[in-house]
Amino acid sequence: MYDLAEEIEERGEIFSLVRGPTADVDATCLSLNGELHVSSGELLHNLRVMSYQPNIFSALTGEGQSSASYCSVGLKTQGSTASSAWEARLKEAMASRAARALLSLPKRKPNVSSPLLRPPLLARGLSSSPDDAPSNFGNVGFIGLGNMGTRMAMNLVKAGYNVAVHDINGDAMKIFAGIGVPTKKTPFEVAEESDVIMTMLPSSSHVFDVYTGPNGLLHGGNLLRPWLLIDSSTIDPQTSRKISALVSNCTLKGKRDGSGVPMMLDAPVSGGVIAAETGSLTFMVGGSEEAYLAAKPLLLTMGKSTIYCGGAGNGSAAKICNNLAMAVSMLGVSEALALGQSLGIAASVLTRVFNSSSARCWSSDAYNPVPGVMEGVPSSRNYEGGFATKLMAKDLNLAVSSAEDVGVKCPLTFQAQDIYSSLCKDAHEGKDFSCVFRHYYSGIDEHKGD
Repeated sequence: MYDLAEEIEERGEIFSLVRGPTADVDATCLSLNGELHVSSGELLHNLRVMSYQPNIFSALTGEGQSSASYCSVGLKTQGSTASSAWEARLKEAMASRAARALLSLPKRKPNVSSPLLRPPLLARGLSSSPDDAPSNFGNVGFIGLGNMGTRMAMNLVKAGYNVAVHDINGDAMKIFAGIGVPTKKTPFEVAEESDVIMTMLPSSSHVFDVYTGPNGLLHGGNLLRPWLLIDSSTIDPQTSRKISALVSNCTLKGKRDGSGVPMMLDAPVSGGVIAAETGSLTFMVGGSEEAYLAAKPLLLTMGKSTIYCGGAGNGSAAKICNNLAMAVSMLGVSEALALGQSLGIAASVLTRVFNSSSARCWSSDAYNPVPGVMEGVPSSRNYEGGFATKLMAKDLNLAVSSAEDVGVKCPLTFQAQDIYSSLCKDAHEGKDFSCVFRHYYSGIDEHKGD
């Protein structure tokens, strides 16, 4: 079930659950953080609710106020003087004794039988079972069963979602077929039977082909069954924005919620194969906030956290910048450890110095590149598994391309790209990217007793 109270607690904001007297309306919510910060998606959703529930609106703004006029202000003139006046009025009402009394009411779960109070996914005509979150999303199609996608899709299956999968690798699909998960021959077949689509693919060209190629997700023209499409691939922001624009020009089959427009999110992940296995990924999400809030319960089945990054393409931009920082950090730590060894300092000792000092970072205390210093990381198993050097090189290529597109000076980005590209040319593309310590800096393994 969509747990509003849990969402509220996690975001750390002040919410009120305001009960309405009508039988089909049980609750609605308004969010403030002390200075009245209401995000655009939440503001629009709350205004839509209040435009149909004048009794709730009056409880917050005072008897006799016109809910329709205030909602029109909020929907059409956000940021204007009129909208500011509306927000000020709302803040004043929420600070009033009446609002504080409402806050003291016992928490109640929203009655999702009312389409006005359902999360967006429920409002689109899917199952509204209050005790079965997976059913709220209907059928989920997952395309891309590589090291990451296989584990992500498996977590959805374990959580009880109705999943169908597709991949060009028949062996990958056999794994799912063996546990009773339907497999489809093409992305279009997945789209025809899914309410939500997730893709996890190697590159921008793969994503574009899955969406627009022969038998792609958009093969059926401008009519789509899926109301929500989520791409978790690491690709360039420009491609994410192009695909989002294509999806936004489509129409939902059936138009059951009245809007008829499917929603698209770019939601790349951080955490690697281990986090994908354990369901502890971090999702960086770009797209409309309405789509983000609707998708969040699904994403949290595969991850521990989600971060809303803004409009279409911003999730992809965040991922590129994150991986750039990770690459430069690994290079810096590897370079310092190799230099330390040459100066006579054991890598384990220097690591302890780093992790107790200002040099501490993920590359030193969680993913150390020196074999023998840390257990359970790729360096401890000859750099097998983990995040392949070829994937880091690919992400750095995306960073270089993006930097050139916007005209930003990024010298470290170009240097990192050169280093990881050279590792790939030297036949280390399949090794974890921390192998740069051994194969570029000629660092030395540390053995117990050294």
